[in-house]
Amino acid sequence: MGVPFKVYFFSWIALGMVVVALAIYRRMLIKREDVNLHVFDQDAGLIPQQATMAHRIEMVDRWGKILATVEVIYGIAIGAMYLYAVWLLSQKTSWSE
Repeated sequence: MGVPFKVYFFSWIALGMVVVALAIYRRMLIKREDVNLHVFDQDAGLIPQQATMAHRIEMVDRWGKILATVEVIYGIAIGAMYLYAVWLLSQKTSWSE
């Protein structure tokens, strides 16, 4: 099939590795997250840290969803291109016989 399919396939694999790395990073963030509700005056200093962590997790979630969707669509496109190329190749060989 040639070099272009290998490049597309390995770039798809690399994108998948990025998605997995984001999932691992998100899991590490959640382990450090403070899930307690801080309502007392002595806990007032923890509220900005908690808000920052929540925002960071939301951003990782957003990019994870976007990249996972792109990966699925890209994988389907690569598969369709490969099947189309195989079909064209079979048409060439069947006409040449």
